[in-house]
Amino acid sequence: MNRKTLVLPAMAGLLAPVLAACGGSDSGSDGGGAIVVGTTDRFTATKDAPAPLDPAYAYDVGSWNVLRQTVQTLMTQPKGDGDPVPEAAESCGFTDSGNERYACKLRDGLKFANGDDVTAGDVKYSMERALRIKADSGVFALLSTIDTIETQGDREVIFHLKTADATFPYKLSTPVAGIVNAKDYAKDKLRDGFAVDGSGPYSMKADVKDNEIVSATFTKNPHYKGSLKVNNNKVEMRSFGDADTMGTALEKGDIDVMTRAMTPAQVRKLDAGTDEHVSLVEMAGLEIRYLGFNTNAPTVKDKAVRQAMAKVINRAELVSKVYGSQAEPLYSLVPAGITGHSNSFFNKYGEPDVNQARELLDKAGVTAPVKLTLHYTTDHYGAATKQEFEVLQKQLNDSGLFDVSVKGWPWSVYQTDERKGKYDVYGMGWFPDFPDPDSYLAPFLDKDNFLASPYANPEIINTLIPESRREADRLGAAKTLTRIQDIVADDVPLLPLWQGKQYVAARDDITGAAYAINSSSSLQLWELGRGVSG
Repeated sequence: MNRKTLVLPAMAGLLAPVLAACGGSDSGSDGGGAIVVGTTDRFTATKDAPAPLDPAYAYDVGSWNVLRQTVQTLMTQPKGDGDPVPEAAESCGFTDSGNERYACKLRDGLKFANGDDVTAGDVKYSMERALRIKADSGVFALLSTIDTIETQGDREVIFHLKTADATFPYKLSTPVAGIVNAKDYAKDKLRDGFAVDGSGPYSMKADVKDNEIVSATFTKNPHYKGSLKVNNNKVEMRSFGDADTMGTALEKGDIDVMTRAMTPAQVRKLDAGTDEHVSLVEMAGLEIRYLGFNTNAPTVKDKAVRQAMAKVINRAELVSKVYGSQAEPLYSLVPAGITGHSNSFFNKYGEPDVNQARELLDKAGVTAPVKLTLHYTTDHYGAATKQEFEVLQKQLNDSGLFDVSVKGWPWSVYQTDERKGKYDVYGMGWFPDFPDPDSYLAPFLDKDNFLASPYANPEIINTLIPESRREADRLGAAKTLTRIQDIVADDVPLLPLWQGKQYVAARDDITGAAYAINSSSSLQLWELGRGVSG
């Protein structure tokens, strides 16, 4: 039978589950041993990225999924919809009308997993550490509006901001704002390797082979105090080399839950209900995929080349051939369902048209065909990525305006080489830091953007992003946000392709799967429990 559970949008930009995953208990239990969760995320320490799990460095969805279980933040995003709520904090809020002074009071009796007290000084230390280290991942930029941090006693922290930032509570819910112990994390150096320590709901121990995590065991932290209800004592996360192997493990019962990234074929099979002991949870997606450009590279420096690509690429065909109903064409960096979304690329370029693309190149004096390489990562966004780039290659080459080759790289190489500017054109995915339009614009377009892109638009950086952050009511920022998206559509430093749905598959004795991923695509292992199979 079909055992699919739908998690539907509750309001623009936020997701709220409407059904629990199949299982015999709503609350779960501690019986039955560790709940085993599969993922194709890879966690690798390399010479260029030796500290993949340091909160001051980590800036990808896989690493954040580890940190959210272990390193506590002042605020957290609720499992349904709504604004961030206090987590390590007892209370937080702006204390001025200009959204420039933000004060938090810590919960009484907070402790790290090793039993050490958590104080306001630890909060100050942790965030100043991330800002001081300024890791090349660019994650520190999430805290860039902080001017100074003040403490009053052991439980009160006051953030004085450089400029108004209505999104600041969301930023305090991200792992870069996680509270760490100075005993474990040096103030001016990243913590190499895979050890993680904090005051979150779990402690974590990694099984490592060849500088890569094979599995990670999350054990309930007896000292944890916060807003989260932990429905299990232990979760094991296993990393698989590919989705098919992970799927086989779920069918055999070797794992209880399967998360990102499933293949389109797996989703279709599970959706058809071929295994009565496995349920599929489908959630509206805030994940996006896009092409990035090194705008200093000779092949794509002329924006006419980038505009011509925007005019040629057929998103509807791409989605239909590769992802089917599991994705939708995207015409802006801000996806549909998020406040402030505008179809800026469609408004400017309309339907694909080779003749109009040729006119763009001719007017700029660019000789066709333009020879370039599309780069993608082979092991980070799912097995369908290769097919996706083959479809893009064919679309561009069939136009006669481009001579495109494609090349894939493992994520451990790809993420660092992209930041070094080694790729002229490259494919990336994005899972929001938090469900707000700022999280789809500022990380790409502001100073210290995480892509290390040379593109910089003064109007966006100096005027539009600061203006948008002054609006506590995000609808009030719509005009400014639309202007940013229109500039991006004209300059094309990035080319949005599609937005995808989210899926979790779970065996029928697992409860809480409908809440296992939140609206920012973050894994919430504490929601999982073990019930009664049926």
